[in-house]
Amino acid sequence: MSRTIALLTDFGTRDHYVGVMKGVMRGICPEATFIDITHEVPAQAVRDGALILRQSYRFFPTGTVFLAVVDPGVGSSRRALLLHTGQYTFVAPDNGVLSYVFSEFEAIQAFALENPRLRLQDVSSTFHGRDIFAPAAAYAANGNLELEEFGPAIDATTLVRLPVPRLELDATTVRGEVTRIDHFGNAITSIGPLRWLDDAHLQLASGKDYPGLNASRARITAGRHQIQGVKHAYHEVSTHEILAQIDSAGFLEIAVNQGSAAQELSLHVGDEILITHFASSG
Repeated sequence: MSRTIALLTDFGTRDHYVGVMKGVMRGICPEATFIDITHEVPAQAVRDGALILRQSYRFFPTGTVFLAVVDPGVGSSRRALLLHTGQYTFVAPDNGVLSYVFSEFEAIQAFALENPRLRLQDVSSTFHGRDIFAPAAAYAANGNLELEEFGPAIDATTLVRLPVPRLELDATTVRGEVTRIDHFGNAITSIGPLRWLDDAHLQLASGKDYPGLNASRARITAGRHQIQGVKHAYHEVSTHEILAQIDSAGFLEIAVNQGSAAQELSLHVGDEILITHFASSG
């Protein structure tokens, strides 16, 4: 079985926190292999963590244990969770950081991490990543415990859920929002998933029959700026030119070739993104 533990936190790498968690886990599961998704989630940005986790988890092998610690409520009454989907296991606080993951699975099992034997002996009020979540992830990776041993089962409908990113559709427009600004200054939006039907046409996956987009005719409004057409990649525009393209997870992003769209367009998380489009035919 997989002994892979994938970590996602807002701890950064300057301090000792991530290394200490890995030390705790290696002591419990000596065969564990660690993969760092990122430790650069903005501090206390639960929604950013949830979005990054949604874009990442599906690329990991079956049996991976995900340890997601973005936890501004550490020390409070918020619950500590273990979620099992049949394919993956997730360990995290019950604050919404798993929202966009568990919404993609039809059936999940949820448990509160309340077994004192599966924690460190002295639990601090400020570092549950080390004392509660890391041990649980390591015991899960060992694979020799029944899920019920971690703690009582939880009704999945009671889990904290973050608001769904905006995505509104009508006959001629798509309205979304900026959900993240990445390291390069690209503005990732909630418009998607999108896929290329051919070199000229895009299909938006939604809960209803929805016409395709003619990529060259689509007009994207981002802040005070308008962008004509959706490109395949940066090279299709000149250096420092603004473009709209589809990111690797299938979502529309606003970018600048060798520049920062967030800076040049003054875009922020939550800003509206509008596509005025034409059907793919014609």
